[in-house]
Amino acid sequence: MSDALVKVENLTRTFDVSMPWLNRVIERQERQFLRAVDDVSFEIRRGETFALVGESGSGKSTIAKMVVGLLPASSGRIFFDGTQMDLSSSAVMGSLRSRFQMIFQSPYASLNPRWRVRDVIAEPMKAFGTFDSGAGIDRRVDELLDLVGLGASDASKYPHEFSGGQRQRIAIARALSSNPEFIVCDEPTSALDVSVQAQILNLMRDLQDELGLTYLFISHDLSVVRHMANRIGVLYLGALVETADGKELFRNPRHPYTRMLLEAVPDLEMTGKKHEAVKGEIPNPISPPSGCTFHPRCPYRFERCPNEVPRPVPTPTGEAKCFAVEEGRI
Repeated sequence: MSDALVKVENLTRTFDVSMPWLNRVIERQERQFLRAVDDVSFEIRRGETFALVGESGSGKSTIAKMVVGLLPASSGRIFFDGTQMDLSSSAVMGSLRSRFQMIFQSPYASLNPRWRVRDVIAEPMKAFGTFDSGAGIDRRVDELLDLVGLGASDASKYPHEFSGGQRQRIAIARALSSNPEFIVCDEPTSALDVSVQAQILNLMRDLQDELGLTYLFISHDLSVVRHMANRIGVLYLGALVETADGKELFRNPRHPYTRMLLEAVPDLEMTGKKHEAVKGEIPNPISPPSGCTFHPRCPYRFERCPNEVPRPVPTPTGEAKCFAVEEGRI
């Protein structure tokens, strides 16, 4: 699409998880590879929030790291505003690097405990040469602290003097300091108390509206995703099995795995609807099932499922990789 800020094409990442060479020789073991991300493609439009959801081990964080250039892809392409990202080209990455940032999962681990808050927030500005003077950097740090709900007096403090929610506000201020257009949010509230999560999420939405930001939002919490996302992609064993408009996905999920995830959400409205627990576990990603990797857990499986790999099938607001959807049985 012409308004796509980020475009991911056939992204794949494989890790070598083999035992050391001598152990393989002694025990006569073959090399083993884990495909953490399997041929994933999606687009993120300007100003929207695209969320990736899935169980632990589905490849969410691996995709996040590849999109911001922290991890090279084994194959596939990533385009940012029409320019293909190339980690081996300092010229290409130098022109793009300040335009995207990342908010990490744990505010306790992502802030340097030896640095004052002013230094933490100012580091991206110094790295990208945003300001020529220290006074300009100090003014910008004070502005960012005020923007995220803290005060200028907090700039002289250390991270350990803040609560978890306040630390994540500092992390958000640091992400904004290079004036990015695109921010990858890797489970930014999962390490916070539930009472604080809503404050951080509302802050992120307000900043998006005010600054015109585009988000890739990574989460396993469907209630958070429902609050944040315009469109949602569902990952299973490294593959994107369904993409849809956020409201449509919750109203009319198509893929059996998406239905299974939504069935596990507590019924807070107490409608009396019967809910079924998520059945089975994610298979070993080193030796995944043949064909559709979800077929061992799928109530709609039939003879094609173990023998063929499903291709994307159009749905009202996206697509799904499922033979049952393709044949109209769901």
